[in-house]
Amino acid sequence: MSEKKKSSGALLGAAFLMATSAIGPGFLTQTATFTGMQKASFGFVILASVILAAIAQLNIWRVLCVTGFRGQDIANRVLPGLGYFVAFMVALGGLVFNIGNVGGGALGFNTLLGIPNSVGCALAALIAIAVFLVRNAKAAMDTLTKVLGGIMIVVIFGIIIVVKPPMGDALKNTFAPSYGVNNLIPSIITLLGGTVGGYITFSGAHRLIDAGITGEKNLKEINRSSVTGMLIAAVVRVFLFLAVLGVVSRLADGVTLDSSNPAADAFRLGAGEVGYRFAGLVLLCAAVTSIIGAAYTSVSFLKTFHPAIEQNENKVIIGFIAVSAVIMIAIGQPALLLVLAGAFNGLILPITLGICLIASQMKSIVGDSYHHPMILLVLGVIVVLISAYLGINTFVSQMGKLFV
Repeated sequence: MSEKKKSSGALLGAAFLMATSAIGPGFLTQTATFTGMQKASFGFVILASVILAAIAQLNIWRVLCVTGFRGQDIANRVLPGLGYFVAFMVALGGLVFNIGNVGGGALGFNTLLGIPNSVGCALAALIAIAVFLVRNAKAAMDTLTKVLGGIMIVVIFGIIIVVKPPMGDALKNTFAPSYGVNNLIPSIITLLGGTVGGYITFSGAHRLIDAGITGEKNLKEINRSSVTGMLIAAVVRVFLFLAVLGVVSRLADGVTLDSSNPAADAFRLGAGEVGYRFAGLVLLCAAVTSIIGAAYTSVSFLKTFHPAIEQNENKVIIGFIAVSAVIMIAIGQPALLLVLAGAFNGLILPITLGICLIASQMKSIVGDSYHHPMILLVLGVIVVLISAYLGINTFVSQMGKLFV
C-alpha cells in the first residue's frame, strides 16, 4: 500500500474514530431522553454543543498534531508532572465510561437478537478485542469505525424517512427554542461532556500522531480530518434528533419513552418491530466503536508512565477492554461509577483545553514559526470558562447526590 493511501486512510480513520467515540450508547440515550422532554427545542442543544465542541476540537487537534506531542506530553511541557495527572484522569474516566460502553453493547445485542446481557457484554468486548489481535491493528480500527459509523448514518436516516419529523418546527426551535434557553443549559453541558470530554477530545489527534501525520506541513490535512470528524458526528446527532422527534411529536400528552432504553423505544414506536431491531443495530455499532475509541485513547495516555506500555500497546488495550467487560458483567448496572465518570468528564475538558491553549502560546512547545489563530484562542478561552464554571457546578451537584 502506498504511503499516500496509508495517510488518506489514517486521516479518515482519525475522523471516524473521533466521531464514533463521541456517539456512544450514552449519547444515544441522552438524545432520546432529552428530545422526549424538550421536543423540537433540543435542536438548539445540538447546535450549541456542536459549536462548543468544534472550538475545543480545532484548538486541541492543531496544538497536538503540529507539535507531534500527545495530550499528556503537552501537559508535562507546560508544567512538569501535570501530564501524569491528566493521563490518570483521562484513563480513569475512559475505563469507567468503557464499562458503560460494554453495557451499551449488551443492550444492543439484546435489542437486536434477544441475547442475555451478560453474554452480550462478552460478545461486544470480544468484537473490539478482535480488532487489536490482527497484525495491523490500527488499520483494522480505522476500517471498522468507518464501516460501523456508516451503518449508523444509513439506518438512522432510514428511520427519519419513515417517521417524517416536523422539519419546520425543528428548524425554528433550533434557533429560537420555545423551551427556554436557560432550561436547556443542563442538557447542553451534559451533551458537551459526553461528546468532547475526557478521552474523546484526543482520540482522533492521537491517531494522527501515531500515523506520523504531524507538523505544520500537514496542517491542511490535520484541519480537514478534524472538520470531517466533527461533521460526521454532527450529522449523526442531527439525524438521531430528527428520528426521535418524528416519534415524540406524535405521542399523546403524558406518554413518554421507556427510560431503560429510550432510543430503541422511539424506533419501535416509529417503525414497529423492524425499527426496534434497527435500534439494536445502531446501539451495537455505537457501543463497539466507543469501546475501541475509549480503550485505544486511554492507553495512549498511559504510555507516559512506562515504555513497556508502548511496546505492548495492543496487549494493554485488550486487557483494558477485558477489565471493562468483567466489571460490567460483575456489577450489572454501574450507576455509581457512571455518576462519578460524568462528574470527572465535566472537569477534564476545561483542564485539557486550557493546557493546550497555554501551550499554543509557548514557542518552546509549538516552535518559532507556528502562530495559533487568535480567533481560536479567544473562542477557546470562552469555552474553558463556560465548561469550567458549569463543570464544577455539575461535579458539586453530583457529589451531593451521592452522599445524601
